Amino acid sequence: MKRYPIEGQSARRQLWTRIKGGIIITLFIIFALWAGLWWLLLLPLLIDFYFTRLINWRYLRQHPNPLVRTLGTLLEDVVFVVVMVSLIFTYFFQNFAIPSSSLEKTLLIGDYLFVNKLSYGPRVPMTPIALPLAHNTAFGHKSYLDKPSLPYRRLRGLGRVERNDLVVFNFPAGDTVALNMPNPDYYTLCSAYGRDAVWADRAQFGEIIYRPVDRRDHYVKRCIGLPGEFISIKDNQVYIDGKAIENPRNMQLNYFVQTDGTPLPQSLLDELEINDRDVQLLYSYQGGDETDLSGFIRQMHLSMAPIEGRGYGLIYHLPLTEEMKGRLQSEPYIRAMDVEITPRESTGEVYPLGLKTGWTRDNYGPLFIPRRGMKIYLTPTTVAAYSRCIRNYEGHSLEQRPDGTYLVDGKPQTTYTFGMDYYFMLGDNRHMSADSRYWGFVPEDHIVGKPAFLWLSINNERPLLSGGIRWGRMMRLIHGK
Repeated sequence: MKRYPIEGQSARRQLWTRIKGGIIITLFIIFALWAGLWWLLLLPLLIDFYFTRLINWRYLRQHPNPLVRTLGTLLEDVVFVVVMVSLIFTYFFQNFAIPSSSLEKTLLIGDYLFVNKLSYGPRVPMTPIALPLAHNTAFGHKSYLDKPSLPYRRLRGLGRVERNDLVVFNFPAGDTVALNMPNPDYYTLCSAYGRDAVWADRAQFGEIIYRPVDRRDHYVKRCIGLPGEFISIKDNQVYIDGKAIENPRNMQLNYFVQTDGTPLPQSLLDELEINDRDVQLLYSYQGGDETDLSGFIRQMHLSMAPIEGRGYGLIYHLPLTEEMKGRLQSEPYIRAMDVEITPRESTGEVYPLGLKTGWTRDNYGPLFIPRRGMKIYLTPTTVAAYSRCIRNYEGHSLEQRPDGTYLVDGKPQTTYTFGMDYYFMLGDNRHMSADSRYWGFVPEDHIVGKPAFLWLSINNERPLLSGGIRWGRMMRLIHGK
């Protein structure tokens, strides 16, 4: 049988090739034992490439036509890079950009980071046929095939999700998407406008599509509630099983800030690292309507009072951490500072949608976070809270008979046992975060990994060479806690 040795290689070079091949094959076998034995089907090809040479692997590189040699070399290099980067992105690390301000001060808009998939164990791809290096769209079209699809399976990782971990996950409510209006999510749109209106008005909402778990948009939040716990929020303080927990150091809330008429200096806002888009001037004594403002102050329970000859001075709305709040209060022109409170009558916008709980963004729960193996009784309240878990995430049918009994997969049931663990995620920028308070739990099969390394940070509010690059944030490890 003809063999195809690598031409032009010395004995020493061929020995080094075999040593390198032995190392690569050993690593490949370890990878196959971890990721799935089916990978071993590729082992004969690796053995042939480094040792037996029954296939002429260098055919294109050794072709007599120089154009074929050039294109063949380029093709080999591109295929090698795409395959290796795809494997790295799938099983080890993946690039991710911060799109929103929900973790502001911890992670900023314009931060580019690598997500460590080994932290909790990488998922085996559920939609294996897809364009390499594309998530859910490519060139304006879907980048993957819905079939074949694989069941959820997670490889062994370095640990489990813990409280206060920063976690990257697929957006749970992103299973159904209105393409023209992806934010707020589809279920919030249906609650606000009605399902029929959302499906009928293509001009406003666009096409309605379904996305499998691993092709849903990526979010990053902080894990606050773990499986099997009760979570509640009272006046912006989180309680787990009735006990207050320590807030993240960089947790922000929105505040109303009143000055004596002195504008907040840009230098101070820059020192506090407050984005221009987050600073709103709500009232100026030179043109503000004090009658309307007085009613707003009463409604929001603010402590602000008129200033002689200056109306109410200037009133700003901006996010602050406790440290930033203390720094701002030290300025002599600050007259009052009040945290923004969601009025109690502003209900119906939080999860579970449609259930009249009286909960708000700032006062929420208590709500039980499902744990694998836990059993609940099926009642109107529990069905409202957990029907998405049963139907959308665990794939069971659930319907209520006219007599009030429930059918799960067509069979009468009085209880339901959860098949997965769930988590409750919040943003550090609490008043500007679309998180579990609005769309519910994150199932374990949606977990992607943990932010690990920040390699680039761009401030799009500044010119690139004049503050647009945040040099001090770059090339550093991310310590989420």
